[in-house]
Parts: sequence; C-alpha cells; structure tokens
Amino acid sequence: MRTAPSVLVAGETLVDFLPAQTGPLEDVDQFDRRPGGAPANVAVGLAHLDSPPLFWTRVGDDPFGHFLAATLADHGLSDRYLEFDPDAKTTLAFVTHDDTGDREFTFYRDGTADTRLEPGRIDDETLAALEWVHVGGVTLSSEPARMATLDLIERAADAGCPVSFDPNARLELWESPETFRRVCRAALTATDVCKATARELELLGFEGETAARLGADVLAQAAGPHTVFVTRGSEGAVAVVGANSPWAEEGPDYKHGSAPLVAENAGDEVDTVDTTGAGDAFVAGVIVALRDGQSVTEALGFACSVAALTTTGRGGMTAMPDRETVARFRDERSGDGDCG
Repeated sequence: MRTAPSVLVAGETLVDFLPAQTGPLEDVDQFDRRPGGAPANVAVGLAHLDSPPLFWTRVGDDPFGHFLAATLADHGLSDRYLEFDPDAKTTLAFVTHDDTGDREFTFYRDGTADTRLEPGRIDDETLAALEWVHVGGVTLSSEPARMATLDLIERAADAGCPVSFDPNARLELWESPETFRRVCRAALTATDVCKATARELELLGFEGETAARLGADVLAQAAGPHTVFVTRGSEGAVAVVGANSPWAEEGPDYKHGSAPLVAENAGDEVDTVDTTGAGDAFVAGVIVALRDGQSVTEALGFACSVAALTTTGRGGMTAMPDRETVARFRDERSGDGDCG
C-alpha cells in the first residue's frame, strides 16, 4: 500500500439517481440517490484497492455538491483539488435499467460545475511528482473543461507522466458525433493507455471485426497510445499491446504471430445487479495492477474481477470492492463475467 498520492484523477463528480424498477424513465416513480461520475468512481476505486489518489473535480456549492464532497471524504479522498462553484449547480444523472441490469443515462448538465474546470489548476510541480494521470471523456464535451482536460494531459505527457484515458461516450452531451470523434482523437495523442468499449472505438473512427483488431487499429492510427484495453461487458476484456509499450515483452500468455500482442480474459461470472461503474472499476484495477508491476495478462484478470464485483451491488461508487475482497473472490473462482 502506498501512502503519498502519486496518481491524479480528473473529471466530473455527479449524483446518479438509480431507479427502483426496470423500464423507461417516464415509468419510474422512485429513485435512489447515489454518488457517481466516471472519474470519481475511478478515484474511489483506487482508494479502495490501493491508496487514495489526488482527485481534481468541481461541484456546485449546493446540497448535492456538499453531499458528494462528504462522500469523497468518507472514501479517504483529499479535498486539495475539490472545487465548489458558487455560480453553477452540480450535475445530475437519471439512470434507467433494462432486465439484464444494463443502463442508460439522462443528464442534467447544462452549464453545471464540472463543465467549468479551468486550465492551470494542477501546477507543474505537482505534475512532476506524479506517476500516473487518468481522465475521462465527459469533461471534454464542454468548454472550458475541455481545454482544462486537454491542457492537463498534454502537460502530463510532456512531464513524462503516464496518462490513461477513457472516452466514456455519452453522445447526448456532445454537439455532434463528429465533435466527439475529433476531440477524443486529439486527447489520444497525449495518452499512453486507452480503455474503451468496442462501440466507443468505432465512434472514434477505428475499424476492426473483433475487439483485438479494433485495439490494433488504435495503435496503428492514433499517435499516442501504446496499450489499449477493450472491455466487452459480460464477455470480459482484451488488451492490445504495441511494440513500444513497457509491457510488450511478457511471455507465452499472449497470442503471438504478428504485432501487436494480444491478451484476453473472459471475466468472472457473477449475479449482476447493476452495471453502473463496472468500466470505472476496471480502470482502477488496471492502474493498480500495472503500477504494482503485474503483467498486462495479470492486470487484465485482476481488473475484470474488480469490475465483476462492482456489478453485484447498486451504484458504481458504493459497490467498489477493496483489495482483500478481490483477492478472496479470485481465490474462490475463475471464469466469466462483466468487465464494463
């Protein structure tokens, strides 16, 4: 376990309203308030699995914002880079579930606090001391948070700090699919490790009949990433590793034949309650495992287990497991599951 924060996560913190029943939003009459936001989930996941990272986020100076601030503190996160916006509200998201536990989101995010992150908040001295920076795609959808996020990862890359990026496609937040593609492709140029679903990679203009081929196309087309994790929900996940990756030479678990190298994991079978936050849990698992010196194959298995466990409870943040829970779970079984 590490004590000094050496990871920075940046992005939105919001309130998820989870439905009391399955079905369309107009048919739901009761909701359960839960803390959320993909980067916030990643930050809490890191705090549970390893040690609390630094977390740069912005919420409204309103009851929802103070609820989120208290929740982050309860999970051990520092308020060093927690900003309260006196002139903007906290983002809200209403979630709907189908019969399989999969979900859709309806956002209330027009001019809210997390859209108002500003460049330069993280100083060069802080960046120089970091060993990893992670961001997501939601803050790229609006200015000035878009500029702030791009500024952060470009400066981190210039400082030699590894950057991971999850495009987290929520097209209803974007001006157009073309803008989503253009801005996220720009973010990839400052990215070392990309985590995405196959659909997200297709929206970004990458091609391939399989998750592995999509990941390989990212390495071929995008100037930045050397490692790509493609999550496949209940079918697990794939890692695609370029020749310039620190994890390029890792032995027989990879499918050799032609570069890049590919590792696969089928996941772990669980009784799914809610898939909210599974992908964020996967990201936290990847960051922890890779920073611990595990191979990509080992990191893939660990991250899939973290993600699967998260789906067994309601709400992405509140269902995040700790390392001991993951270790027991992995000791007890191996198999198939949901990696987000």
